[in-house]
Amino acid sequence: MKSSANPKQPDISVAECGYSRVLEIISNKWTALVIYAMENGSIRYGEMNRIIVGISKKMLTQTVRKLERDGVVQRHITPTVPPAVEYSLTPLGETLLQPMSELRQWGRIHFSHVETARENYDKTNKKDAQSKERS
Repeated sequence: MKSSANPKQPDISVAECGYSRVLEIISNKWTALVIYAMENGSIRYGEMNRIIVGISKKMLTQTVRKLERDGVVQRHITPTVPPAVEYSLTPLGETLLQPMSELRQWGRIHFSHVETARENYDKTNKKDAQSKERS
């Protein structure tokens, strides 16, 4: 008989799960792209804004500030006129490159399967919805 004196609790609570806390850092779609922009070293704000297609200046600013607060990105200001601002990954930020690279690779290999599954699901559920409407 199993002892219930010390039951093992699952680590799936949003407040307690370390994984969910990590997702808070990287789950924004722009965060991953900003980190990818810095994977080869320092990059100026303007260059980052040009290479990340679709990001607004406001969203880029919010994203790099959040990553800076989280200790993932560091900002370096060169006192020129106008000031040159460069961003780079901190040593902590660099530790995200491998797992994020693996996620990117997974997406390249498997996302077509996800799209096919979505299409199949939508077709099946559309048929089910139409059958219910006729009933």
